[in-house]
Amino acid sequence: MQTFVNIFLGFFIFDSVGAVPITDTVIYDSEFYDIPLGELLHPFVYDENKQSDQFKTEIGTALPSIIQESYSSAPFTEEPEEEASTPKLIDGSSAQGSGVLGPQTQDGLPTCLLCTCLGTTVYCDDHELGAVPPLPKKTMYFYSRYNRIRKINRNDFSNLNNLKRIDLTANFISEIHEDAFRRLPQLEELVLRDNRIRQLPELPSTLTFLDVSKNRLGHKGIPNEAFKDLHELQHLYITDNNLDHIPLPLPESLQALHLQNNNIQEMHEDTFCKMKDFTYVRRALEDIRLDGNPINLSKTPYAYMCLPRLPVGNLI
Repeated sequence: MQTFVNIFLGFFIFDSVGAVPITDTVIYDSEFYDIPLGELLHPFVYDENKQSDQFKTEIGTALPSIIQESYSSAPFTEEPEEEASTPKLIDGSSAQGSGVLGPQTQDGLPTCLLCTCLGTTVYCDDHELGAVPPLPKKTMYFYSRYNRIRKINRNDFSNLNNLKRIDLTANFISEIHEDAFRRLPQLEELVLRDNRIRQLPELPSTLTFLDVSKNRLGHKGIPNEAFKDLHELQHLYITDNNLDHIPLPLPESLQALHLQNNNIQEMHEDTFCKMKDFTYVRRALEDIRLDGNPINLSKTPYAYMCLPRLPVGNLI
């Protein structure tokens, strides 16, 4: 009995499935769909002797008319080309006349290809440069250390009104034009250490940091009152220059004075303090280095009375 029931249910399910209407096949919208290829009015027959224009005509007649209508009815419209944006330098200025990667150097390469430009900073370290490369106008920080630069010309930094720091450490600089840095209105930090400089140029009054250590300034390399008008100067480093005196006067803003490894042999009592004013206190100048000089600091004890800390140096 159970077997009979299973057979009956199987026939019933099969009959129900068979009763489902079959969906019509998709008929493409073409008047040639049901026409055999041999009955076409202009069937395509390959003939290598036909010319190329006839070849194109044969292909066109083999296409369904609806497709031909779609090609012929749709007007061809040329899409307007987007206006190309003008390339910008790292400073945002137009690249016309100077190239996308900055002005051309003497080597024929753009500055920002020869060096590395990141924002308003240009890094040209260790590239064997023989001269200062032309810089983008918005440059604020310039590093050209460990190169072969021998001379700083008058116009090497001209029109760079945003320049705040120049670092030319470890070059072969022996000559600097008098006005090379003076015309920079925002220059704050100037590093010229480890060169061959014999004469210090005129400096801008905006300087806060100056390092000319390891040069050849000697007895006459620093002009008289060279630092008098540098009212913002805080750090002055002139080590290893064979100096025989402390350059005076020093600005009141000075916080650190490093004169190690020179030939300074004497110091006056009013070098740092005012001997006629015993109430004068020079609180800012806390770091004075005179070690490595043939001077006995103990011989001038009144020279340090106004200082918060004693200078570092020989006391014997």
